[in-house]
Amino acid sequence: MQGQRAQMYVPIIERIFFSHHREGDTEFLFSRTEIEEVANKLNIPLPANLGDVIYAFRFRRDLPDSILQTAPEGQRWIIRLAGRGQYKFVLISVPEILPSQLLTETKIPDATPGIIVKYSLDDEQALLAKLRYNRLIDIFTGLTCYSLQNHLRTFVQDMGQVESDEIYLGLDKRGVHYVVPVQAKGGTDKIGIVQIEQDFALCSEKFPSLVCRPVAAQFMQGDVIALFEFEDTVEGVRIVDEKHYRLVAPDDLSSDELEAYQQRLPE
Repeated sequence: MQGQRAQMYVPIIERIFFSHHREGDTEFLFSRTEIEEVANKLNIPLPANLGDVIYAFRFRRDLPDSILQTAPEGQRWIIRLAGRGQYKFVLISVPEILPSQLLTETKIPDATPGIIVKYSLDDEQALLAKLRYNRLIDIFTGLTCYSLQNHLRTFVQDMGQVESDEIYLGLDKRGVHYVVPVQAKGGTDKIGIVQIEQDFALCSEKFPSLVCRPVAAQFMQGDVIALFEFEDTVEGVRIVDEKHYRLVAPDDLSSDELEAYQQRLPE
């Protein structure tokens, strides 16, 4: 149903894009009210939450080919927040965030309670639970981390409402405090560079005295969990670390594998 609904949004986003786009543009604004205006003209039913139209193309699926084909080679269009009820198309050269197929994986004894596994309602919820119960954020970052809040929604100046799937607070051996916003993606959802930009902005505004270390998690085939950490550079958001973890029963972790882990170079 979700895919069918997103397909209905295609002509809406196309009409909005081409009503503003001019050759040579690298970014341009549009407003939330245009979604309803265009849908009415095209006789397309809309959800109660108009923002779902934008959310679909920011996080769940690619923009239509008709829009993507207007981007120069090596670049692509994305949608960013631009304030309350405002959005903008932006042309960027940053590639999609996809797990490496060549990265080695690490087996971790699965500590997820069975009752949580049984009743998780969706992939994202299941992934967040696995991160939490197996302390994967701690293992990945090298910090002692504590979950502060799930699905934090807040308003960020010049962006509008942003959401992070989970916020952790961390502590290192020197006593330094960190904020670790986490984006979790399961199923066909993709990690978007825009979400990571928003996490940096959220940290800067709401936790200005803490060190910000955004993390994204993605389910891979075979229930492997890919974790990414990001850095905000002068060239934009970049991946600073990536690790893959497989949760297994204790008996599935052999002494040979444990010995091999001991031979890995320390970080």
